[in-house]
Parts: sequence; structure tokens; C-alpha cells
Amino acid sequence: MPKVGMEPVRRKALVDAAISAIGDQGTLSVTMSDIARRAGVSPALAHHYFGSKDQLLTETMRSLLRDLRRDTVSALAGAGDPRARVSAIIRVSFHAGQFAPETVAAWLAFYTEAQRSEAVRRLLVLYARRLHSNLSASLSQLCPKTEAARIAEATAALIDGLYIRRALGAAPLTTERSIALAEDAVDAALARIAFRREGIAFRREEGAAA
Repeated sequence: MPKVGMEPVRRKALVDAAISAIGDQGTLSVTMSDIARRAGVSPALAHHYFGSKDQLLTETMRSLLRDLRRDTVSALAGAGDPRARVSAIIRVSFHAGQFAPETVAAWLAFYTEAQRSEAVRRLLVLYARRLHSNLSASLSQLCPKTEAARIAEATAALIDGLYIRRALGAAPLTTERSIALAEDAVDAALARIAFRREGIAFRREEGAAA
């Protein structure tokens, strides 16, 4: 019989063990027995808390999303203006905690799993929408909403791409280099919008003067 109050502790231990197991094997094809062993509990107790391996893996994905959301909220709290908030979102995406080997392996495995699991796909869609929403909310204070949405979409895609390239070691990208590439893309997009605005204002002034 589980001790009263131990459930949250053991559920967390099982989630951490799932991330560890996925990190070691690089796949979601881990067994409940292996996860339970790593967590120091019996397979029967693991099933008691989560019902099935799929349910445990879904909760593991939720845990990764909660960690990312917590880090994002904390980063945004320290940002003083809209542009700084965009920078905070970019930086937290490449935070050291997000690049722990087991965390990287888990994210990549879940992206693969999303091709067959509707539950995992929905969670990844939630992540993508949240990232886009956070970026759009700040960018819309710097440029028109339609432009903000476009820049947010491009920036989110760049963040994901840089994360995957770093995770796979496909390019010698440091954290700071990854951040700088994303920042440069945002600055360039905002600069193009400002340039167009100035050009339109100049033509209006010339027309009025004529």
C-alpha cells in the first residue's frame, strides 16, 4: 500500500526516470520495468500511478512543457520592454537546462512519436502555439499585428531548427551563436518594416509638398 503523501514524489520520480531512460536509449521504446527500476519502485506501482507506459510518456511530455513554460514565465518577468521580452523568449529556448542530454533526447523522441501518437502530437502543437503566442504578443507592440504574426512564425521555426541542429551536432553552434542568429533574424525583420514605414511617410510628405 503506497504511503500517504508519497504519490506526488513517486510520480515525479517516474517522470524523471522516463526522461533518463529515453535519454540513454534515444527512443521511446523503453519498458515500464526499466523506468520503474530507475525510479526505485516496482513495475506494479508504476502502473498503479500511470496505468500504462503511454500515459506515463504523455505525462513526461507534459512535464517537459511545464518546465519550459516555468522558465519562460520567469524570463519574461525580468524583461522590461517588448523587444527585451522577445529576447527573453529566444534565450530561454536555448537555456542550459533545455540542452541536458536526456532532455534533448526526450524532445527528439517525442517529435518522432508525434507521427503516430495523437496525444503527443497535440502536446507538441500546444508547445508551438504557446511559443508563437508569446512571440506575437511582444512583437505586436513593435509592429502591425499581421507583421508580428509573420515574424513570430519565422522566429519560432528558426528556434526549433537551431535547437534540432544543436541537438544533433549537425553544426558547431554554441548557445550564444544560436541566440545571435535568432536575434539577427528578428532585428532584420523589424528593420525592414521600419524602412518601409519611413519610405511611405517620405512619399506622403513629398506628395503633400507638391
